[in-house]
Formats: sequence, structure tokens, C-alpha cells
Amino acid sequence: MELTVYGPLRSATGEKRVSVDPEGGTVRAVVEAFVAAYPRAESHLVDCDGTLRPSVRVTVDGERASLDDDCPAGADVALFPAMRGGS
Repeated sequence: MELTVYGPLRSATGEKRVSVDPEGGTVRAVVEAFVAAYPRAESHLVDCDGTLRPSVRVTVDGERASLDDDCPAGADVALFPAMRGGS
């Protein structure tokens, strides 16, 4: 499955589009496969208790998705990490 990643996730992956092989058809499985493939990205996505940070956004075919939503194999998935900054 192809993912588009944004922000600091690109420094963890080295590119904008990456491939992962999730073990399941949910958004959670895709995120877990991404973190397994790119461990440096974990700190941008997951809190110390192992939960996805509230400001992380995942979209499937352009629509915001929760971790338990279905994610078909051919879906267009984008992963937006927690962002900091502003004033």
C-alpha cells in the first residue's frame, strides 16, 4: 500500500511516498506497518503511552479517518504528523 507522508515524517522516510504492507484492512494496521517500517517516525505519531497523538491526521481517499476505519488495499492514504509551532 502506498502512503503520502507530510512534515517531519519525510525526514524519517527520505521521500514523500512510501510503501508499507499492513497486516489487516484498517487504518490502525496501516499506521502500525508504517511505524514498523520507519521507526524514526514513531515519535511524531505516538505518545509515550502508545496511543496515536490527538493532532495526528490520517486521510483515506481524501476523507479524515479514525484508526478503526476500513482501509482498502487501493486507497489513497495520507499521514499528517503532530505539528508544533505557531504563536
